[in-house]
Amino acid sequence: MDVVTPGDFGRTTLPYCSFVVPGESRRRVGVGVDTDVLDLTTAAATVVPEHADLFADGSLDALLAAGPETWHAIRSALLAWVDDAHTGVVQHHVSPADQVELVLPFTVADYVDFYASEQHATNLGRMFRPDGEALMPNWKHLPIGYHGRSGTIVVSGTPIHRPSGQRRTGQGEIVFGPSVRLDIEAEVGFVVGGASTLGEPVPLADAGTHLFGICLVNDWSARDIQAWEYQPLGPFLGKSFATSVSSWVVPMAALDAVRTHPPDRDVPLLPYLDDDGLEPWGLDLRLEVRLNGEVVSRPPFAGMYWTGAQMLAHMTVNGATVRPGDLFASGTVSGSERDERGSFIELSWNGAEPLTLADGSTHSFLENGDTVAISATAGDLWLGEVSGTIVL
Repeated sequence: MDVVTPGDFGRTTLPYCSFVVPGESRRRVGVGVDTDVLDLTTAAATVVPEHADLFADGSLDALLAAGPETWHAIRSALLAWVDDAHTGVVQHHVSPADQVELVLPFTVADYVDFYASEQHATNLGRMFRPDGEALMPNWKHLPIGYHGRSGTIVVSGTPIHRPSGQRRTGQGEIVFGPSVRLDIEAEVGFVVGGASTLGEPVPLADAGTHLFGICLVNDWSARDIQAWEYQPLGPFLGKSFATSVSSWVVPMAALDAVRTHPPDRDVPLLPYLDDDGLEPWGLDLRLEVRLNGEVVSRPPFAGMYWTGAQMLAHMTVNGATVRPGDLFASGTVSGSERDERGSFIELSWNGAEPLTLADGSTHSFLENGDTVAISATAGDLWLGEVSGTIVL
């Protein structure tokens, strides 16, 4: 088994972040090196002088817009500069990551959430349609998704206020108040760079020109609000109150070694989604969900039915554009075993089978004061964490 040290990115992952030094208000772009953060806003004049302007405002916005050739050039330069030969120079621009404040690393433009795990979709179908087919007829023909709300995307560590809304009680009464079935969704997010042209879809073969990197996502869900509101138009207030993302964006180039083919498809795909014979866009990642410090699930991302490239192709096939800073998420990552489910509605089977914790207590949905942290690894690479605590 690969040994991973949480918080240690090593010297090949080189994820990006945005941070603030205590006592200052200026944002800086950072790069994770071991357990430290390299201040690229100040170091760029030495490390990548021809691209130093991309980091001046302290966000990843300009870098995302620069495109794949620039992304590759900067990563190549960073890999060279963080080796042992340049340690003395780089050390002048390094701070321990736990001594800076990590902030939202890029301006989120549009946000789309998908529903790409067959296991998750099947579990929910069995709960809510026990006498029918678990999967809806369209599920294996296209990646199901919805447009979310970018304005309530928050960085890891931001407190999550329990949302209020309408819900229907078990007796059929319509009431208003705080959600009593607050949940998580353990997901992987894809960060988009480079704009597309209105009316021109992004084909599978061009995914690499737009997919800059990944982050971790917790798409908090008020299941009771969602259950009452979602028909016929889908998720709305039960989802839009908060979505947490990790502070670090891991470049796609750092994940080449964990590219994998998605599961075999048993329904033929239309040409714009057919990835047979193309480079694989599945990712062999392992997520870990902790509730108040206790591991309750380890969802495997390698089993996702739809890939990031297919999601991108589908959401632009009608001619819709993408732009730098767009974020789309995979939907809940769940595996075939109970301890691989990426939401509490699955872990507790909609409350019918509460989860028993190490101290003997049981849990179904989130209580005030609960802290949920979702981390991920790829082989021996640490990919970061997204966390949040429920408050009134």
